[in-house]
Amino acid sequence: MNVKLKFRDISTILQLNYVFAASCSQLNTEADSRDITGHPRDDKTRSCLCTVCHKQFTTKSQLTRHSKRHTGENEYSCTQCEKRFSSQGGLCNHMNIHAGKYKCTECGKCFGTNRQLSRHRRSHSGEKPFECTVCSKRFITSGHLVRHSRIHSGEKPYKCHVCKKAFSQSSSLHTHMRVHTGDKPYDCPYCDKLFKTNSDLKCHVRIHTGAKPYSCRHCSESFTRRNQLKRHLLKSHNEGTSLM
Repeated sequence: MNVKLKFRDISTILQLNYVFAASCSQLNTEADSRDITGHPRDDKTRSCLCTVCHKQFTTKSQLTRHSKRHTGENEYSCTQCEKRFSSQGGLCNHMNIHAGKYKCTECGKCFGTNRQLSRHRRSHSGEKPFECTVCSKRFITSGHLVRHSRIHSGEKPYKCHVCKKAFSQSSSLHTHMRVHTGDKPYDCPYCDKLFKTNSDLKCHVRIHTGAKPYSCRHCSESFTRRNQLKRHLLKSHNEGTSLM
Protein backbone atom coordinates (compact mmCIF):
# COMPACT_ATOMS: atom_id res chain seq x y z
CA MET A 1 0.00 0.00 0.00
CA ASN A 2 1.32 3.39 -1.01
CA VAL A 3 1.11 5.77 1.95
CA LYS A 4 1.70 9.47 1.36
CA LEU A 5 3.41 10.96 4.39
CA LYS A 6 3.59 14.64 5.26
CA PHE A 7 6.29 16.37 7.26
CA ARG A 8 3.89 16.91 10.12
CA ASP A 9 3.30 13.12 10.29
CA ILE A 10 6.95 12.30 10.86
CA SER A 11 7.96 14.59 13.68
CA THR A 12 9.97 11.76 15.21
CA ILE A 13 12.21 11.81 12.14
CA LEU A 14 12.29 15.48 11.32
CA GLN A 15 11.89 17.80 14.28
CA LEU A 16 11.57 21.48 13.54
CA ASN A 17 13.65 22.82 16.37
CA TYR A 18 16.32 25.43 16.81
CA VAL A 19 20.00 24.68 16.67
CA PHE A 20 22.32 27.39 17.86
CA ALA A 21 25.99 27.24 17.00
CA ALA A 22 28.62 28.23 19.53
CA SER A 23 30.38 30.28 16.87
CA CYS A 24 29.92 31.22 13.23
CA SER A 25 32.69 28.79 12.25
CA GLN A 26 30.41 25.90 13.15
CA LEU A 27 28.04 26.79 10.37
CA ASN A 28 28.52 27.14 6.63
CA THR A 29 26.77 30.25 5.39
CA GLU A 30 25.38 30.17 1.87
CA ALA A 31 24.24 33.14 -0.17
CA ASP A 32 21.07 32.04 -1.91
CA SER A 33 19.64 33.29 -5.20
CA ARG A 34 18.13 36.30 -3.43
CA ASP A 35 21.47 37.61 -2.16
CA ILE A 36 23.14 40.66 -3.68
CA THR A 37 26.85 41.16 -3.18
CA GLY A 38 27.88 43.88 -0.79
CA HIS A 39 24.58 43.81 1.10
CA PRO A 40 25.33 44.46 4.79
CA ARG A 41 23.23 41.59 6.10
CA ASP A 42 25.38 39.06 4.23
CA ASP A 43 28.06 39.60 6.90
CA LYS A 44 25.81 38.73 9.83
CA THR A 45 26.34 35.45 11.64
CA ARG A 46 23.62 32.98 10.72
CA SER A 47 23.43 30.94 13.91
CA CYS A 48 19.91 29.52 13.61
CA LEU A 49 19.69 26.30 11.60
CA CYS A 50 16.62 24.60 10.13
CA THR A 51 17.02 20.88 10.83
CA VAL A 52 14.88 19.91 7.82
CA CYS A 53 16.60 21.70 4.93
CA HIS A 54 19.67 23.02 6.80
CA LYS A 55 19.08 26.60 5.70
CA GLN A 56 20.56 29.11 8.14
CA PHE A 57 19.16 32.36 9.53
CA THR A 58 20.43 35.28 11.58
CA THR A 59 17.50 35.42 14.01
CA LYS A 60 15.14 33.02 15.75
CA SER A 61 12.10 34.84 14.31
CA GLN A 62 13.37 34.29 10.75
CA LEU A 63 13.74 30.58 11.46
CA THR A 64 10.23 30.46 12.96
CA ARG A 65 8.72 31.94 9.80
CA HIS A 66 10.76 29.61 7.61
CA SER A 67 9.72 26.51 9.61
CA LYS A 68 6.11 27.10 8.61
CA ARG A 69 7.06 26.17 5.03
CA HIS A 70 7.74 22.63 6.21
CA THR A 71 4.74 22.32 8.53
CA GLY A 72 2.28 23.80 6.04
CA GLU A 73 1.22 26.63 8.35
CA ASN A 74 0.36 29.14 5.63
CA GLU A 75 -2.12 31.39 7.44
CA TYR A 76 -1.97 34.47 5.20
CA SER A 77 -4.16 34.27 2.10
CA CYS A 78 -4.13 36.40 -1.03
CA THR A 79 -7.54 37.99 -1.70
CA GLN A 80 -7.00 37.91 -5.45
CA CYS A 81 -5.81 34.33 -5.93
CA GLU A 82 -5.60 31.12 -3.91
CA LYS A 83 -1.96 31.45 -2.94
CA ARG A 84 -1.14 31.32 0.78
CA PHE A 85 1.90 32.46 2.76
CA SER A 86 3.54 31.70 6.08
CA SER A 87 4.24 35.37 6.87
CA GLN A 88 2.52 38.70 6.39
CA GLY A 89 5.65 40.03 4.72
CA GLY A 90 5.51 37.27 2.13
CA LEU A 91 1.88 38.12 1.41
CA CYS A 92 2.67 41.83 1.08
CA ASN A 93 5.42 41.10 -1.44
CA HIS A 94 3.05 38.86 -3.35
CA MET A 95 0.38 41.58 -3.46
CA ASN A 96 2.92 43.87 -5.12
CA ILE A 97 2.83 41.47 -8.08
CA HIS A 98 -0.92 41.93 -8.47
CA ALA A 99 -0.55 45.69 -8.08
CA GLY A 100 2.23 45.84 -10.67
CA LYS A 101 4.40 47.85 -8.30
CA TYR A 102 7.67 46.39 -9.60
CA LYS A 103 7.13 45.84 -13.31
CA CYS A 104 9.76 45.14 -15.94
CA THR A 105 9.58 47.73 -18.72
CA GLU A 106 11.07 45.23 -21.18
CA CYS A 107 8.68 42.28 -20.86
CA GLY A 108 5.96 43.43 -18.48
CA LYS A 109 6.65 40.78 -15.83
CA CYS A 110 5.86 41.89 -12.27
CA PHE A 111 7.77 41.14 -9.09
CA GLY A 112 7.24 41.33 -5.37
CA THR A 113 10.30 43.42 -4.56
CA ASN A 114 12.57 45.91 -6.27
CA ARG A 115 15.46 43.56 -5.56
CA GLN A 116 13.83 40.78 -7.57
CA LEU A 117 13.14 43.21 -10.41
CA SER A 118 16.76 44.41 -10.44
CA ARG A 119 17.99 40.83 -10.69
CA HIS A 120 15.48 40.05 -13.46
CA ARG A 121 16.64 43.03 -15.54
CA ARG A 122 20.00 41.32 -15.94
CA SER A 123 18.29 38.64 -18.05
CA HIS A 124 17.56 41.38 -20.62
CA SER A 125 20.83 43.29 -20.34
CA GLY A 126 23.01 40.18 -20.23
CA GLU A 127 24.86 41.60 -17.22
CA LYS A 128 26.66 38.97 -15.15
CA PRO A 129 28.59 40.84 -12.44
CA PHE A 130 29.70 37.80 -10.43
CA GLU A 131 32.80 36.01 -11.76
CA CYS A 132 34.33 32.71 -10.69
CA THR A 133 37.98 33.22 -9.71
CA VAL A 134 38.85 29.68 -10.85
CA CYS A 135 37.33 29.35 -14.34
CA SER A 136 36.17 32.94 -15.01
CA LYS A 137 32.58 31.85 -15.61
CA ARG A 138 30.16 34.67 -14.82
CA PHE A 139 26.77 34.66 -13.11
CA ILE A 140 23.75 36.92 -12.68
CA THR A 141 23.53 36.46 -8.88
CA SER A 142 26.00 35.88 -6.07
CA GLY A 143 24.01 32.82 -5.02
CA HIS A 144 24.60 31.18 -8.40
CA LEU A 145 28.32 31.89 -8.05
CA VAL A 146 28.45 30.38 -4.55
CA ARG A 147 26.80 27.16 -5.73
CA HIS A 148 29.03 27.01 -8.81
CA SER A 149 32.20 27.44 -6.72
CA ARG A 150 31.45 24.15 -4.98
CA ILE A 151 32.13 22.34 -8.27
CA HIS A 152 35.74 23.41 -7.87
CA SER A 153 36.03 23.04 -4.10
CA GLY A 154 34.00 19.85 -3.77
CA GLU A 155 32.32 21.38 -0.72
CA LYS A 156 29.07 19.72 0.37
CA PRO A 157 27.87 21.61 3.45
CA TYR A 158 24.34 20.18 3.58
CA LYS A 159 24.26 16.80 5.34
CA CYS A 160 21.33 14.47 5.85
CA HIS A 161 20.97 13.80 9.57
CA VAL A 162 19.45 10.38 8.85
CA CYS A 163 22.02 8.76 6.54
CA LYS A 164 24.79 11.43 6.62
CA LYS A 165 24.80 11.83 2.83
CA ALA A 166 26.08 15.29 1.88
CA PHE A 167 24.97 17.74 -0.82
CA SER A 168 26.27 20.97 -2.32
CA GLN A 169 22.85 22.65 -2.35
CA SER A 170 20.13 22.89 0.28
CA SER A 171 17.47 22.14 -2.35
CA SER A 172 19.17 18.83 -3.15
CA LEU A 173 19.10 17.89 0.53
CA HIS A 174 15.45 18.87 0.76
CA THR A 175 14.60 16.59 -2.18
CA HIS A 176 16.75 13.78 -0.75
CA MET A 177 14.86 13.82 2.57
CA ARG A 178 11.82 12.46 0.75
CA VAL A 179 13.71 9.18 0.38
CA HIS A 180 13.47 8.82 4.16
CA THR A 181 10.03 10.35 4.70
CA GLY A 182 8.25 8.80 1.73
CA ASP A 183 6.77 12.19 0.96
CA LYS A 184 5.55 12.52 -2.64
CA PRO A 185 4.05 16.01 -2.96
CA TYR A 186 3.63 16.01 -6.74
CA ASP A 187 0.50 14.23 -7.98
CA CYS A 188 -0.44 13.51 -11.58
CA PRO A 189 -3.56 15.39 -12.79
CA TYR A 190 -4.47 12.47 -15.04
CA CYS A 191 -4.08 9.56 -12.61
CA ASP A 192 -3.42 8.94 -8.92
CA LYS A 193 0.33 8.42 -9.21
CA LEU A 194 2.55 10.46 -6.88
CA PHE A 195 6.13 11.67 -7.35
CA LYS A 196 8.98 12.96 -5.20
CA THR A 197 10.09 15.69 -7.62
CA ASN A 198 8.42 18.02 -10.10
CA SER A 199 10.78 16.84 -12.86
CA ASP A 200 9.65 13.23 -12.33
CA LEU A 201 6.04 14.37 -12.60
CA LYS A 202 6.70 16.28 -15.83
CA CYS A 203 8.26 13.20 -17.42
CA HIS A 204 5.33 11.05 -16.32
CA VAL A 205 2.67 13.47 -17.63
CA ARG A 206 4.12 13.05 -21.13
CA ILE A 207 2.82 9.49 -21.07
CA HIS A 208 -0.69 10.92 -20.91
CA THR A 209 -0.20 13.87 -23.27
CA GLY A 210 2.05 12.14 -25.78
CA ALA A 211 4.46 15.09 -25.72
CA LYS A 212 7.93 14.40 -27.11
CA PRO A 213 9.98 17.56 -26.55
CA TYR A 214 13.39 16.07 -27.45
CA SER A 215 13.87 16.06 -31.23
CA CYS A 216 16.73 14.61 -33.24
CA ARG A 217 18.49 17.18 -35.39
CA HIS A 218 19.47 14.52 -37.93
CA CYS A 219 16.06 12.94 -38.58
CA SER A 220 12.37 13.30 -37.75
CA GLU A 221 12.48 11.18 -34.56
CA SER A 222 11.43 12.75 -31.25
CA PHE A 223 11.46 11.42 -27.71
CA THR A 224 9.82 11.78 -24.30
CA ARG A 225 13.06 11.83 -22.30
CA ARG A 226 16.49 13.34 -22.91
CA ASN A 227 18.29 10.04 -22.27
CA GLN A 228 16.17 8.42 -25.00
CA LEU A 229 17.40 11.04 -27.47
CA LYS A 230 21.02 10.49 -26.40
CA ARG A 231 20.63 6.74 -26.88
CA HIS A 232 19.12 7.29 -30.33
CA LEU A 233 21.93 9.66 -31.38
CA LEU A 234 24.53 7.09 -30.36
CA LYS A 235 22.84 4.10 -31.99
CA SER A 236 21.50 5.69 -35.17
CA HIS A 237 23.92 8.53 -35.84
CA ASN A 238 27.08 7.45 -33.99
CA GLU A 239 27.02 10.66 -31.95
CA GLY A 240 27.82 10.96 -28.27
CA THR A 241 29.09 8.44 -25.75
CA SER A 242 27.65 5.32 -24.18
CA LEU A 243 25.10 5.87 -21.40
CA MET A 244 25.99 4.02 -18.22
